[in-house]
Amino acid sequence: MIVRLKIAFLIVFVVSSCDQKAERVEEQILDKSVGKKIVHAPSKEGNMICDTLDIQPFDNISESQISYVFKQLCKIHPHVNLLKAIPLPKRAYYIPRHRYRADTLIAFLRDLTKKGHVTIGLTNKDISTENGIYKDWGVMGLGFQPGKACVVSTFRLSKNNLNDQYFKVVIHELGHTQGLPHCADLKCYMRDAKGKNNTESETGFCEKCKSFLIDRKWKLD
Repeated sequence: MIVRLKIAFLIVFVVSSCDQKAERVEEQILDKSVGKKIVHAPSKEGNMICDTLDIQPFDNISESQISYVFKQLCKIHPHVNLLKAIPLPKRAYYIPRHRYRADTLIAFLRDLTKKGHVTIGLTNKDISTENGIYKDWGVMGLGFQPGKACVVSTFRLSKNNLNDQYFKVVIHELGHTQGLPHCADLKCYMRDAKGKNNTESETGFCEKCKSFLIDRKWKLD
């Protein structure tokens, strides 16, 4: 669902960066301390602004999942930074359902995001947001379209091919931050989940969505 707004690898968590030359929230529905970067990746190529992607893990998420997302994003985007893990903000915790509000997490991440950057929050905790008549609806991921931040959780994904599923949800939410809407192509990363985990049937971006992102300097040959 989309509503537009106006307004170490030692993952000891050593910060990493890959730099290669070359608005209400969307959701996939299913039931201040910040790490310092060692390298500041540039956010422009020529006259075309190319957002830097900052991966912001929250505490307790698997190192293998963080590593996988980082490596995969480095293959398709010229500027990716991996930040040190930080605690989930207490204000995002929704006591009645014992989970975290994704919209509050996005607001938290957005406040930390520099100009020309987009932040992807990674967590293994259950996250939720408001959805129509439901005040607290569980989701796999949430992101603005367009926006400065998104958050993705492993909690509602199956154990089979978990890392691959997780990356597909990450790339879906990032697509929204870049301005992509849902796509009618059922094999496209940007398809609408419609309450289900459809990641196994997603094979890549369709040509239309791919062209949109290539114009924004994504490497999707």
